[in-house]
Amino acid sequence: MSVYDFSAKTMLGKEKSLADYKGKVLLIVNTASECGFTPQFEGLQKLFETYEDQGFEILGFPCNQFNNQDPGTDAEISHFCQRNYGVSFQMFSKVDVKGEEAHPLFVYLTQEAKGMITKQIKWNFTKFLIDKNGEVIDRFAPQTKPESIEKDIEKALKA
Repeated sequence: MSVYDFSAKTMLGKEKSLADYKGKVLLIVNTASECGFTPQFEGLQKLFETYEDQGFEILGFPCNQFNNQDPGTDAEISHFCQRNYGVSFQMFSKVDVKGEEAHPLFVYLTQEAKGMITKQIKWNFTKFLIDKNGEVIDRFAPQTKPESIEKDIEKALKA
């Protein structure tokens, strides 16, 4: 099993298979528009622009499970991300990342890369680095700034 076995709805309401990203290095992130970590969108966008031509993609999944920090509609979230941070990487429709209604992708990710104390995602902007074969390489905590995982991305791109 790999991330390629999953699909998710894009912000435009179209189902997209993650198999479309075969051969690419991915950073999958649960995002929020009204979180203290929301400025990480800027760093994520910079990483995307720097490495996109080398086969790197960022997949953003808005989530409203942590302190109601992403209450907007998909259209509102998309507009916010583009207007404030110039986000051009793939954003998906809002999902749950924990609990009974968790999107199957996040169930898989948390089983493959457990957190420090629990496998459950504890907050917005948890990041999962995925290799070119769709396997989870690592999990990064919400407070880990995007630029601090640049070396990990470079290593995955060269592998």
